Amino acid sequence: MSLLQLAVLAVVQGLTEFLPISSSGHLILVPHLLGWPDQGLTIDVAAHVGTLVAVLIYFWRDVLKMATGLLRLLRGRFDPGAKLALYLLIATIPALIVGYLVDRYAAESFRSVTLVASTMIGFALVMYIADRSGLTVRRVEHMTLGQAVIIGFAQTLAFIPGTSRSGITMVAARFMGYERVEAARFSFLLSIPAICAAGIWKGYGLYRDGGDAGLDAAAIVVALSAVTGVIAIAILMRFLPRWGFMPFILYRLAFGAALFAWIFFG
Repeated sequence: MSLLQLAVLAVVQGLTEFLPISSSGHLILVPHLLGWPDQGLTIDVAAHVGTLVAVLIYFWRDVLKMATGLLRLLRGRFDPGAKLALYLLIATIPALIVGYLVDRYAAESFRSVTLVASTMIGFALVMYIADRSGLTVRRVEHMTLGQAVIIGFAQTLAFIPGTSRSGITMVAARFMGYERVEAARFSFLLSIPAICAAGIWKGYGLYRDGGDAGLDAAAIVVALSAVTGVIAIAILMRFLPRWGFMPFILYRLAFGAALFAWIFFG
């Protein structure tokens, strides 16, 4: 792939991973709309690893709190940092199981423009209901294990392109009464173990196949998506309290309608 193609894919991933408009859906659409060959799952995962770096940078205080909490847990002390870390790990288990099954048996069947168009519109309606009906009374510190597990199961729906991992987890949190910013905060922190697992799995696949082909390209994608990811998180966290999900709902509806028009009238 050319440097331009890698840059476009990285920027698209960095901007869309944290906005509830589906990064996987956009990564599938880019080659279709621009006439490029599909970049494949390896570049997709490299782009996601870049956004992992973005989360670690932006939420470094929460990450440090969890790391020190886990160290204290080894000494027999259970504090809020350890609690949050354990909740994130437990909530990730459903996604690990479903992700393995999808990668093993259905990875290519999900790379469909029609599917992306349908989920873009369908999930926009779910987002609207969640944002309008959800209370705004809870923070991440109020999270229970049961609520974390529910959000974890919701995260498995993100393997359907067009759904949005950040979107579905924020919607689940909103339905349970979490503030918009707090729902986004937990959603982004929940991406850490999931993306780590995906990166390790794909990295093992490259090693098993006996080469480092594509690693230079992957490194470029990681770096560029990390930079744009930090920018996207900062924008979302600043404007989410005031605007809510409405700008993204409208975007999803318009984009989904445009895709259907492109599919049927080409």
